Amino acid sequence: GAAGALPAQLLRLAQDAEAELRLQRELLLQIQRLGPRRRQKAPRSTPKTLREEEEEGMGGATEGEAPVIPVLVLACDRSSVRRCLDKLLRYRPSARRFPVIVSQDCGHAETARVIASYGAAVAHIRQPDLSEVPVPPEHRKFQGYYKISRHYRWALGQVFRTFRYRAAIVVEDDLEVAPDFFEYFQAVLPLLRGDPSLWCASAWNDNGREGLVDAGRAELLYRTDFFPGLGWLLLAELWDELEPKWPAAFWDDWMRQPEQRRGRACLRPEVSRTVTFGRKGVSHGQFFDQYLKFIKLNDRFVPFTRLDLSYLRQDAYERLFLAQVYSAPEVTLEQLRDAAAAPGSGPVRLQYRGRDSFKALAKALGVMDDLKSGVPRAGYRGVVSVLCRGRRVFLAPPSDWTGYDPSWS
Repeated sequence: GAAGALPAQLLRLAQDAEAELRLQRELLLQIQRLGPRRRQKAPRSTPKTLREEEEEGMGGATEGEAPVIPVLVLACDRSSVRRCLDKLLRYRPSARRFPVIVSQDCGHAETARVIASYGAAVAHIRQPDLSEVPVPPEHRKFQGYYKISRHYRWALGQVFRTFRYRAAIVVEDDLEVAPDFFEYFQAVLPLLRGDPSLWCASAWNDNGREGLVDAGRAELLYRTDFFPGLGWLLLAELWDELEPKWPAAFWDDWMRQPEQRRGRACLRPEVSRTVTFGRKGVSHGQFFDQYLKFIKLNDRFVPFTRLDLSYLRQDAYERLFLAQVYSAPEVTLEQLRDAAAAPGSGPVRLQYRGRDSFKALAKALGVMDDLKSGVPRAGYRGVVSVLCRGRRVFLAPPSDWTGYDPSWS
């Protein structure tokens, strides 16, 4: 009996694998059909260079043509992925330039039906390995984080290896995007390509709560040393670097380690272009009730592609931003709380000297006070910029700051 059951089981596995391959092949064709439509060029006698062949591959864009940036949506067992997809499809300016690829883990049937209901508007790929991940005994309760990391690795591999895109925006199934989400990423892609000191761009401000951000300055963008995630853009070159050492779990905190970050920064907005509605998840809503549900989602369209964003390049930014921070008058928390005592009405600086003073001041301002590998959320060169009672406040280290201390965690 048992011996006879084994070949049948193997046959079924082989048939499943074959069906999966067929599905991936169909998707690849579908994605290629969605890919850039080229202008017909006159035939040429010389063979194409590898670079030209690459340009004609799916991710390449020739001169005068907007690049194709797929949006990779990571889904599992939340049928509320509908809320995420509805907004993405409503706001995307072009199906050809922003193909939506939903990668589903967990094999959850109801979620799969929701994704399938979008038909050809989205490509649906499925993580083939749904097995339990072997985890150290003390991490048994973190099994979910191991599965997420495995799914990320597989899905990003599909986007950059199988489909050969040159850049991608990563979104999870519990994010809702702002009307200018696509406009923002389209505008910052050239910055990412041209400035090796940048390694990603994110739609998220960790301290983006109502009252802490200047909603009237929705066009403001920053550099940050903290990897924000939650709707982020990366280039294929970064995946080439990260994939060989991708971690078994806790991928986002791993990204925040100095070995991965290597002194590079991300771009982030003053006002978030994503919000999360996912209280249910592996982290059991720990931050959700405290912070995440108060994040303000930008609601007015900023034409980023028509703005001059050169101030975000490293040399310009260090010059302008740091001058702004360290020319702001230093105040105490007491002066800040007593509006009459604080000088003028312009930006002010609250200085911290060590980990404990940073945490105490962050708490008093209502900003997130946790540090990862010594880096504060949304911080750049140790500086966190927020609004407090309508006034710009720079929570900053002394001006002779020499770098992050990973023991501040």
